[in-house]
Amino acid sequence: MDPVRLLKFVSDFRIGGTERQFVMAATALDSRRFDVHVGCFRKFGQFLAGIERHGLPVSEYPINSLYNARSVRERLNLSRYVVRHGIRVVHAYGFYSNLFAVPAAWWGGTPVVIASVRDSGDLWTSRQRLAQRAVSLLADHVVVNAHAVGDVLAREGYDPAKITVIRNGIDTARFDAARDEGRIHRELGMAPGAPLVTVVSRLSRSKEFDFKGVRHFLDAAARVSAGFDDARFLVVGDGISRVELEQQAERLGLTRRVVFTGFRLDVPDVLAASTVAVLPSLTEGLSNSLLEAMAAGVPVVATRVGGNPEAVGDDEAGIIVPPGDDALLASAIGRLLRDRALRERLGRAGRSRVGRLFSIRRMVGDTEDLYQRLLEHPARAARALAIQRRAL
Repeated sequence: MDPVRLLKFVSDFRIGGTERQFVMAATALDSRRFDVHVGCFRKFGQFLAGIERHGLPVSEYPINSLYNARSVRERLNLSRYVVRHGIRVVHAYGFYSNLFAVPAAWWGGTPVVIASVRDSGDLWTSRQRLAQRAVSLLADHVVVNAHAVGDVLAREGYDPAKITVIRNGIDTARFDAARDEGRIHRELGMAPGAPLVTVVSRLSRSKEFDFKGVRHFLDAAARVSAGFDDARFLVVGDGISRVELEQQAERLGLTRRVVFTGFRLDVPDVLAASTVAVLPSLTEGLSNSLLEAMAAGVPVVATRVGGNPEAVGDDEAGIIVPPGDDALLASAIGRLLRDRALRERLGRAGRSRVGRLFSIRRMVGDTEDLYQRLLEHPARAARALAIQRRAL
């Protein structure tokens, strides 16, 4: 049989968790089974090169609002695209992509339409929640990346039978190579062997809500610094709140203890040099940064939000603390800095757990199986055959 023509839609290709998962899935699907097309609002971002290397066709639908006449015209353009190319599955990733692509695919009669909800929705307004739920009614299925996210949707009235959990996947091979762990210390001007406590995060916020929790990490760093003179702290990432966070570090007297590195593409090297990795988020779906730290064999401290407990297990691969509690966050970091045996045990367990439960192979396999299962539904199979004939 000919490969299934599939269109995956994402906002853009900037560095972010959803964008990384999108590119990994789009480029790793079995090309003998799936002919992948890509849709986006903007052909922009560091991850676009990965799509281009694989030669996937990318169509762009530039809009400045989801609710104006231009957005309607671009939805119609997407609808025409799926009809013209005989697309049998449309899979949208994230809130804005869902609201744009799901109605367009539905108008085009696409046999299988899938929405993805990748966070717990703590930052959504009531209108956004209503809009997402309304659009999801048009979708044949909703994919979430953690059971915690699925539970939130079920409580909000989504049909549990239409929800499937496909956890994020990590390319563990990126963390297998031997590395010069001293390079990071030298590059950042740190003493050889100084313990590094690392956060990898986009430095974003919503109004007054520091949802990535980096502000709490800095407060905890100030507490930890009092007991560990040689410890240093890395904030890897960038965003609109960076200047504010740098000012906070200065107020806390951490100017010489904290390094803001900006975005880096050598995260495996940074993690290899790290002693402890911290995920201080106040809201999450399932964090790629957390999984990458575990894949690198670094012991983690993470907050009890979203899918973090699912990733770590019952303290199997790290320490879970309440969100927003600077004292307990500092205590957990200090415990790991003091106890090398504990660090090594948690690091080994984390690497093993990612390999078993969060590999890219498992994520891609689960995604392929979902597409095939939905296409095999009799009504959708008939629609798919009609689409295929119309495209010939």
